[in-house]
Amino acid sequence: MKIVLFGYGKMGQIIEKFSQKRGHDIHLIINSENRNSITATDLQDADVAIDFGVPQAALANMELCLEANLPVVVGTTGWYEHLDEVQQKCEQANGSILYGSNFSIGVNIFFHINKMLAKAIQPYKAYDVQVEEIHHIHKLDSPSGTAITIAEGILNNSDVKTSWVNSLVGDGEEIIPKGNELLIESHRIEEVPGTHTVVYSSEVDQIEFKHTAHSRDGFALGSVIAAEWLFGRKGFYQVTEMFDFNK
Repeated sequence: MKIVLFGYGKMGQIIEKFSQKRGHDIHLIINSENRNSITATDLQDADVAIDFGVPQAALANMELCLEANLPVVVGTTGWYEHLDEVQQKCEQANGSILYGSNFSIGVNIFFHINKMLAKAIQPYKAYDVQVEEIHHIHKLDSPSGTAITIAEGILNNSDVKTSWVNSLVGDGEEIIPKGNELLIESHRIEEVPGTHTVVYSSEVDQIEFKHTAHSRDGFALGSVIAAEWLFGRKGFYQVTEMFDFNK
């Protein structure tokens, strides 16, 4: 496939490496230096795009891909308040968008088991639950999109927690969650690629369910696999639709 890359930071460079390893060509790299000069015509000969740019550019990048009839995999987070609007535009244009907070195979297995664990613990009210996430200090959004997906998996399987609240550790503001609120505790530490932990605590014991990324490679490889999956499809998809763990 001929791949267009939106964003060429650390993630974009690793995506380029895995794309080439899997036999694909990087057709065009779009970053802050050339983005304003790129039009839909420049994307006509490409097969698929992958966006790991900045959150504030995500909506415009998707609109450009829809105009060019170019399928796009969106790994950028921080724009999900516009999901309904983007889905409507995608369907009206008969376009192809696949989005997700995390494309790592391991993390998507984690998402699946997280829901199963929440459902199993739900009858046992002695346990309280919170989510902890650790990322590098350059990450722009808080909480991480992955942490939000984990939180939603818990909320959808709980009759106690109805919403989540975020506490960014070190910003000087203490967040004390209400009984119906799921706390997401966010940490920003040096160059940590990403660690997510779900903690269930009672007076007698504690259960921890944890995923630790050793590098960004899993995210990058997963996004290339997602581009391969999306190629030839029409529609608006979440990354979880690539996986069927119930087979």
